[in-house]
Amino acid sequence: MLPVVALVGRPNVGKSTLFNRLTRSRDAIVADMPGITRDRQYGQGRVGPRPYIVVDTGGFEPVKSEGIVREMADQAEAAIAEADVVLFVCDARSGLTPHDERIARRLRVAGRPFYLVINKAEGLTADHVAEFHELGMGEPVRISATHGNGVAALMEKVLSDLPADEEEPEEADPNAPKRIKVCLAGRPNVGKSTLANALLGEERMIAFDMPGTTRDAIKADFELDGQPFRLIDTAGLRRKGKVFEAVEKFSVIKTLQAIEECNVCILVLDATEGISTHDAHIAGYAMESGRALVVAINKWDGVDGYKRSLVDTDIERKFHFLRWARFIHISALKRNGLNHLMAAVRDAHKASFAKLSTPRLTRTLLAAVEQQQPARVGRIRPKMRYAHQGGMNPPVIVIHGNSLQAVSDSYKRYLEGVFRQTFDLAGTPLRVELKTNKNPYAEAEGKK
Repeated sequence: MLPVVALVGRPNVGKSTLFNRLTRSRDAIVADMPGITRDRQYGQGRVGPRPYIVVDTGGFEPVKSEGIVREMADQAEAAIAEADVVLFVCDARSGLTPHDERIARRLRVAGRPFYLVINKAEGLTADHVAEFHELGMGEPVRISATHGNGVAALMEKVLSDLPADEEEPEEADPNAPKRIKVCLAGRPNVGKSTLANALLGEERMIAFDMPGTTRDAIKADFELDGQPFRLIDTAGLRRKGKVFEAVEKFSVIKTLQAIEECNVCILVLDATEGISTHDAHIAGYAMESGRALVVAINKWDGVDGYKRSLVDTDIERKFHFLRWARFIHISALKRNGLNHLMAAVRDAHKASFAKLSTPRLTRTLLAAVEQQQPARVGRIRPKMRYAHQGGMNPPVIVIHGNSLQAVSDSYKRYLEGVFRQTFDLAGTPLRVELKTNKNPYAEAEGKK
């Protein structure tokens, strides 16, 4: 088991900056304002040959609190409970505060080894941080997460004090199923974090009845019926005109990146709020990115029969371009319909990475042309010769022939439907590319 290092401290002391430094990533959003991080964020770091897991947490308020602050404190408490060592991060520029003293008292009774880390200490001497000795937590370690000063020495000391893992690393099984990356996307407050917690079987994300609770793209691994998954919970996507804060703009960027990096995108809709055109815009972005897509209609248990019929009518009208996707009615809070949802995710992933043989593709193409030929354009009638697969995720079918530039978009959609039905490609976009064969006599005729 890899050692787990938790970063704990009050808001805006640089925990997320240190997390990014340790993981050599930009997974955590960093901004000069308190309360950016809320959920636990996991990443992997390495000192020499020794890897470890680092956990970023939100601002920790150990005393009795309410609302989102209480939820953030619970996330920090969970990180402390599962950590092998805790890095208590303080701010050298702000000095020692009563908030720091409250966190120090909580860590003393937690029963976990800890280090007192004084961040933003670039250019400061030991005399400048002498006041932190009042906490009685040992010698303060001065670092600068932004510039990297003292970070490597800190982690070498932290890991040297932990027992080495004597177990030999397990070799990866080449026959084991590959991990499927699943992204949860949708408008704010539709239940994405609640769905993530239901799939993970724990309160891994903060699920709070307030739009914009999730800000980072939070990743978590789990396994279902022998299939490993990587779940990415994202921030809600508002309409462009509704995004004002810089932090929210970063959250939107993280969400769009998560959609592009995933294998399957689950678009979460809120049945109680109805279907908006913005939901369709999010689905369109996922489709343009080439991601397999499953639509989860959440809070289905909270609407009556009349509202359900309205929702279904709106879906038929606003999602007409997603006839290839599966729509699953669920209740994330009551965990209804989750098995059907994950079965649809598996099917969509399988279709997205399907291997299509050239002979069967060509036979399907010729049969489709025989049933309905492409329309003649003047004296030109396009002739299709053969087809082969040009890529996966999403599947790309390349058709070769003569005068294919004259093929209409409606005929390409007809071919797409034929290929979908023949190869059972539900749940994934399908791209049909046409390539006209070069006429070897064209140049000779032009010279005459």
